[in-house]
Amino acid sequence: MSSLLLFLLPFIIIIPTLTLDFHYHSNREIEQYLLQLNASNPSITYLYSIGQSVRGQQLWVLALGLSPHRHTIGIPEFKYVANMHGNEVLGRVLLLQLIDDLVRGYRNNETWSLQLLKSTRIHILPTMNPDGFDEADTDCQYTQGRYNYNGIDLNRNFPDAFAGPQRPQQFTEENREAEVRAVIGWLRTESFVLSANLHGGALVASYPYDNSNGGSELVAGASVAPDNDVFVHLAKMYSNNHATMSQGGMQDYNYVWAQCLELTLEVSCCKFPPEGDLPALWKENRKALLAFIQQVHLGVKGRVFDGFAVPVHNAVVEVKGRMNMSPFRTNQHGEYYRLLLPGTYSFTVTYPGHEVLTETLNVPYGPDKYSAMTHDFLLRRLRTTGRTPVNPILSISDYALDLERGGAITRSRWTGLVVGLSLTAALWSLID
Repeated sequence: MSSLLLFLLPFIIIIPTLTLDFHYHSNREIEQYLLQLNASNPSITYLYSIGQSVRGQQLWVLALGLSPHRHTIGIPEFKYVANMHGNEVLGRVLLLQLIDDLVRGYRNNETWSLQLLKSTRIHILPTMNPDGFDEADTDCQYTQGRYNYNGIDLNRNFPDAFAGPQRPQQFTEENREAEVRAVIGWLRTESFVLSANLHGGALVASYPYDNSNGGSELVAGASVAPDNDVFVHLAKMYSNNHATMSQGGMQDYNYVWAQCLELTLEVSCCKFPPEGDLPALWKENRKALLAFIQQVHLGVKGRVFDGFAVPVHNAVVEVKGRMNMSPFRTNQHGEYYRLLLPGTYSFTVTYPGHEVLTETLNVPYGPDKYSAMTHDFLLRRLRTTGRTPVNPILSISDYALDLERGGAITRSRWTGLVVGLSLTAALWSLID
């Protein structure tokens, strides 16, 4: 027996423990934990960095799902972000515990975990402001550590959604903080559908809009988003599943420019709760965190196909009565996702060179089945009379949106695209 122990001892020493206890892990400890967890569970986890903080610390994200390395058609992308304010620290603990819970549940074949990971790709960023955390004081109310290393409030460093295209400086990034640029770049690489940003200092769920330009969004003094009913539902969903909660910044940017509905969750009155309170705080939030992820399956999803049965990028998918500042568009896979409460809705789909399509859909409640309603839109080519069809999508606001997304499509390229589609349509009309 002693010889067997001597043989096994080296292996016992070098195999890292994945036990996650309740304390405030340093940035280095979080990094090591995520690396170890990813190495031990490569089939359901994928660890990647979206960039670095001002001081060069990696902004690690762990993706979880049955296909964690890349997007799968029909599987919505969800994200949680914590510790944007460096001294609001409970979110770091909650998201690490959530990761541990999901992985352990999957390995134990627990139905709730299997269903979530099968139906959703979940991205978790435990700390957006590691530099601020390093400077944070353990006081419940003070602001030490709130800002990043440059003394900037990251939640107020995103472009103002209400600035408008007449102020092009709002669509540049070079003067924004490293952490903000990292998140903006992240939003370009993934088509997130639903998100939450965990804060501290109160116990409340808030949602867009944070800001206003005094336009039609102002209703009885409040700045109301077109999808206000969905935001209210999401906020109630979290608070009602929380043990006690029911008694312009990043969220607006996510909603307006990235088509991702995001809530800001203030998960503790104390910004830096005593470590002894952490197990109880996790217990209070666990059910709500899981229930909120499941809401990514609200509404309807699908793809838009052109007249050649090819999925198309940048088709506009609008819902009557919900005129978003930036229209919801299909992603590079031709997919759209619209979070909607159960009901009957009129959809309008537009794409250059094609007839405008309007359809009415009866949308059921999807979260209980871990899937939104699936519906594809099939477009018909526009027959021309020798004139170039008007591009139903291009506008000044679209051009500004394109600049914000990196300038991938310029006005001249749009013109070329429309002319090309016109020639193609004319050729097909001769063939027909």
